[in-house]
Amino acid sequence: MPPSEAAFRRPKNAAALVDAIRGLTAGPRPLRIMEICGTHTMAIAQAGLRSLLAPGVRLVSGPGCPVCVTPAGAIDAVLELSGRSGIVIASYGDLLRVPGTVRGDTLLRRRALDAKVLTVYSPMDALAAARSDPSAEVVFLGVGFETTAPGTAACILAAAEEGISNFSVLCLLKRTEPALRALIEAPDFQVDGFLCPGHVAAITGAEAFSFLPEEYGLPAVVSGFEAGDILYSVWRLAQMHAAGRPALENEYTRLVRSAGNPAARAAMEQVFQPVSSVWRGLGEIPASGLALRPAFAPWDAAKKFGFTPAPEAETPGCRCGAVLRGVCAPQDCPLFGRACTPADPVGPCMVSSEGACAAAWKYREA
Repeated sequence: MPPSEAAFRRPKNAAALVDAIRGLTAGPRPLRIMEICGTHTMAIAQAGLRSLLAPGVRLVSGPGCPVCVTPAGAIDAVLELSGRSGIVIASYGDLLRVPGTVRGDTLLRRRALDAKVLTVYSPMDALAAARSDPSAEVVFLGVGFETTAPGTAACILAAAEEGISNFSVLCLLKRTEPALRALIEAPDFQVDGFLCPGHVAAITGAEAFSFLPEEYGLPAVVSGFEAGDILYSVWRLAQMHAAGRPALENEYTRLVRSAGNPAARAAMEQVFQPVSSVWRGLGEIPASGLALRPAFAPWDAAKKFGFTPAPEAETPGCRCGAVLRGVCAPQDCPLFGRACTPADPVGPCMVSSEGACAAAWKYREA
């Protein structure tokens, strides 16, 4: 019988793992490990792993929060779309509180001013809203990585099969690999290894991250989300780094397979095609986004409503872009905890439940 989640949540060998990690990272420079999943960010903060493993290990948050990497210009365009007559915006809850380039202007505020904005838990909820009211044009904001892309694809396929013409998707989906390549190739990149996202790997397969050791010489471990998962993964990364033998390992074998989920990948391939996309903090990255294929143009909100995001722009003083690149800790932002708090957020990293700033604030990490 495989170990329960509780066994990973409170691992009996945690102290031994911490001692082993400290023994491997006693050098003059801390081992910098980046997580690229918002769920990892929250799990690390909740378990207090940053302070536990310091000073030998520095855990760095990367561009793993899908709401956070959506650029302000795209939010501005969504806000403009919400003001058009007859349009209903359907979105996951986190995105409703993300401001555009004007502080305080959010979908939540627009809803208070009588815009039609729905909070949904899945794209199928948005499709149901369109089905129940044919007079409304329901636009679902498709935000996320490969984790949420299959569900969005399934929703579009269902809309096409049923011929629901008053439903469309504004596709803001991102692809993980091109962003990691852009991050690694940036001049300010300073990371020694990666905790790879278990949820993404469950779809793409663990082997999707093999390029990290093979092309860049960086150790990588596909990790689960409990404290035991993360500690074991950090230990293996520390071992590989100390030995100078980078490799890809799959720690999250209770969920992730080498080949991933073929059915989910097939649905994505059928509906979407890679396109250039703008990321907050990283700029425009070729083939890093997903767009609907021409066959699904009737359900493509970008084509249907002429969606044209403005160039990337940041709120003055906000350092979300630097936080997402791992070159700035949340506490290094001059707005953190002062002008920017969860009650009155300036940037998306403080808004999202997976944001690095929100995690640092909630758990008061050092």
